[in-house]
Amino acid sequence: MTWKCEVCGYIHHGDSPPAECPVCGVGPEMFSPFEVARPQARPAARRWRCTICDHVEEGESPPEVCVVCGASRELFEPQEHEARSSRSTADQPGRILVLGAGVAGVTAADSARRGAPEATITLLSKEPGRPYYRLNLTRFLAAEVDEASLELQPPSWFEEQRIELVHGEATFIHREERRVELRDGRSLPYDRLVLACGAHGFVPPIPGATKAGVLTLRTLKDARQVLERVASGTRCACLGGGLLGLEAAGALLKRGASVTVLEGFDWLLPRQLARPAGELLRAHLEGLGIDVRCGVKLEEILGDESVNEIRLATGQELPVDLLVLAVGVRPNSYLARTSGIDVDKGVLVDDRMRTSDPLIYAAGDVAEHRGVLYGLWPSAYAQGAVAGANAAGDELELASMPPSNRLKVLDVDLFSIGQFQPGDGSYQVLEEQAGEGTYLRLVCRDGKIVGANLYGDTALSGEVKTAVEEGTQLDELPAALAERCRDLTQR
Repeated sequence: MTWKCEVCGYIHHGDSPPAECPVCGVGPEMFSPFEVARPQARPAARRWRCTICDHVEEGESPPEVCVVCGASRELFEPQEHEARSSRSTADQPGRILVLGAGVAGVTAADSARRGAPEATITLLSKEPGRPYYRLNLTRFLAAEVDEASLELQPPSWFEEQRIELVHGEATFIHREERRVELRDGRSLPYDRLVLACGAHGFVPPIPGATKAGVLTLRTLKDARQVLERVASGTRCACLGGGLLGLEAAGALLKRGASVTVLEGFDWLLPRQLARPAGELLRAHLEGLGIDVRCGVKLEEILGDESVNEIRLATGQELPVDLLVLAVGVRPNSYLARTSGIDVDKGVLVDDRMRTSDPLIYAAGDVAEHRGVLYGLWPSAYAQGAVAGANAAGDELELASMPPSNRLKVLDVDLFSIGQFQPGDGSYQVLEEQAGEGTYLRLVCRDGKIVGANLYGDTALSGEVKTAVEEGTQLDELPAALAERCRDLTQR
């Protein structure tokens, strides 16, 4: 059985959830069952053969007349489909190559091994060492976990699963020859290919962004470089008030640094929180000793070779020894694009994670599914599982992804779902700040809850999540949630 941590998205395999999440440290009560479901088989249409001209029609019954020779329906006879295995030998490739060793790539390789026990499976990693939990980098930065505990799988796993881990950088896909060229001149052949190339930290076009001491936090190498520059009293700034920026700020604070968070929006976590909740979070961070500045724009990074100051659009200058850029990521789609595979924002995939080349699949941060770049751990895991299984000859489909709604930011529990910002006057907002450090917002429309924010107290998150996802009418809500709605409506 598979379990998903509702806080960080970590995926656990076992009969029961773990005693503690190895990524964020929460207990088993924060895990829920998680499954990539196989689509229901579509019933095969019956076939009817005209006994006069052999024309074949499909349907529940024969046609009134043959469209070819005009014969009447009485002259048709049923014709059964030839029995065939749903997974023929031709569907099971001998060589499966996975590019990228993040959660999507490792999951794809594991899923492919389950589906093709005899195949040769190769996992290409651009980074040295073994695959690791990218989600744990901020905990590593905060000295909450050591480097050894970052690894996704122990060394024995690759040998047991007969998955070859190769290090190198892919530079071109020779699709007609079915091989991938590496920068060092080597080539890796494939029958089926999975692109799990991930994404890279976005570096905005700010003057001075290439100076030493200006870093993203996307890889283990990045984390090590940050640690080389951090000591007690180091003046640090984090550009971006999203999840990564806030977690990095908290980690640097634990290292004894002086930390400033710069957010261009008017409040923190604007994608997850309404303004009242975002302002509560700001007050919490400031109480920890973090200087938070919202509604600001970074204009220039100053210093000779290394950053020593930053200038805001207001003209104010702040002394800085280290600047962490946490302003989003961009898919590593260059390889696919130059190799002739269809790319928009990311590598375009269908519900089977198949790209425009039927022998090539994509999953994780590089994949654009139904116009969406998810950028979430559970999404990367699920897409990797589907891509790997289908590369091995299966026919799994991924119609949509369950959102990861529960968050824990610097010891504050948060929950966000759906349309928590009203779109127009047809939405009704029910909210309260019940006590110090708690906030509740329910957004209703057409007699249903369509979005919510819970800050500090997330006890109702399970009931709210079910209500939003299932479209439950307000008069049919569970008792505790219904009572809270009535109380808020009467105020």
